[in-house]
Amino acid sequence: MSARADGAANSVAAVDLGATSGRVILGRIDDGRLEARHIARFANDPVRTRDGLHWNILGLYQEVLRGLAAAERELPGGIASVGIDSWAVDYGLLRSGRLLGTPYHYRDARNDAGVAAVHARVPAEQLYARNGLQHLAFNTLFQLATEGPLLAEADRMLLIPDLLAYWLTGAEVAERTNASTTGLLDPRTGEWDRELAEALGVPVRLLPELVDPGTRLGTLSPEVAAVVGRDLEVVAVASHDTASAVAAVPATRPDFAYISCGTWGLVGLELDSPVLDEAARAANFTNEGGLDGRVRFLHNVMGLWLLSESLRGWEPSATDAQRSSLLGELLDEAGRLGSGLPTFDVNDPAFLPPGDMPGRIAAWYREHGERVPEGRAEVVRCIVESLAQAFADAVRTASELADQPVGVIHIVGGGSQNALLCQATADRSGLPVYAGPTEATAMGNMLVQARALGLVGSEAEAIRAVVARSSDVIEYLPR
Repeated sequence: MSARADGAANSVAAVDLGATSGRVILGRIDDGRLEARHIARFANDPVRTRDGLHWNILGLYQEVLRGLAAAERELPGGIASVGIDSWAVDYGLLRSGRLLGTPYHYRDARNDAGVAAVHARVPAEQLYARNGLQHLAFNTLFQLATEGPLLAEADRMLLIPDLLAYWLTGAEVAERTNASTTGLLDPRTGEWDRELAEALGVPVRLLPELVDPGTRLGTLSPEVAAVVGRDLEVVAVASHDTASAVAAVPATRPDFAYISCGTWGLVGLELDSPVLDEAARAANFTNEGGLDGRVRFLHNVMGLWLLSESLRGWEPSATDAQRSSLLGELLDEAGRLGSGLPTFDVNDPAFLPPGDMPGRIAAWYREHGERVPEGRAEVVRCIVESLAQAFADAVRTASELADQPVGVIHIVGGGSQNALLCQATADRSGLPVYAGPTEATAMGNMLVQARALGLVGSEAEAIRAVVARSSDVIEYLPR
């Protein structure tokens, strides 16, 4: 990549923060294709203290600054803007711009108490009718219910990507796609449900101005610019990583379902309006914001967390590279095993916390009177087949609930590299599966910035067309 000869900045930088790692990536549109280059990668390791499990938010911010500085050195004067995406639901509380405590990790054990407190004020059925969110114990409104006196002290709540953008620019805003995961947004209007917030004891002053993906938030503060090496513009992207990933699904036909497969598997459809009936609530489907006001109607499946946590249990001292190599070997071996292994419920809450995943999987099989998988390869095969069954079931349920036919499934994210999982999903769904791109989240982040800068067309389909031209997509047909 290089800056144009006239010196104008023609590339964008994506800060893409996942639950286990973060990256800074440079992207440039050239002849209708997106060229991308990884500049920095860093670990995202939570920290456990006496009061629970937290994100190392200051360490992440420092890594973001280092990554942006490296990007500026790589492409002096050539970066037009920066956008930030991350996981959903987690937040920081501020008072007069000062962070009050370290943000909690969504896997912290405090959430159950929050669920009970919220449902004591607003029953689950009424809550779903108001916010349309799948019941997950770590949804933001449940976490806020555990904050106690801190809510009275705070004057602002900023979700993780908004918090980082605030430290970069001073803009206190909430990007809509991520705000839709808090449980405090009306899915019909896309605005804060202030009446619901008050009913739950959440001060409305905590809720910042809402902005859409593509909003230009401002430039780096002088102090930050001095660290990065020059001033840069910050653009709000679809800051919930799944919203960015769905924006970059390379679909060429309207009857598609998507699976954004990483730590979580987010399985669903893109709709024009939310589905808020009792059947959708009973099926535990969520209505979250997407690009250009579209609705991501989806179900959360436990995802590749089951594999990564199993590998940590088997090889606790191994590096990430060593675990990745081991996973490849185990997937090859698992693929040679015969079919017919029993599946398990990957969405059982027992699999949510960190810890001995193989042991918990074995316990599930024993408790349900099933044969326990023997050896690592069998465990891996059972995880893959169970995930594929959960994905197929979620696609069928989404289609029925939304009364929208599905003809193809697109898998994007890290799971698109798992050939065994992609083929099993095709087999169990009876639908063609198109796998790729792996970097859908970062691509969606960069292309929303590019659209804001006038480098791609204004329609969401223009973004998808660029992704399709820029990606090697693999087809898996059902057997």
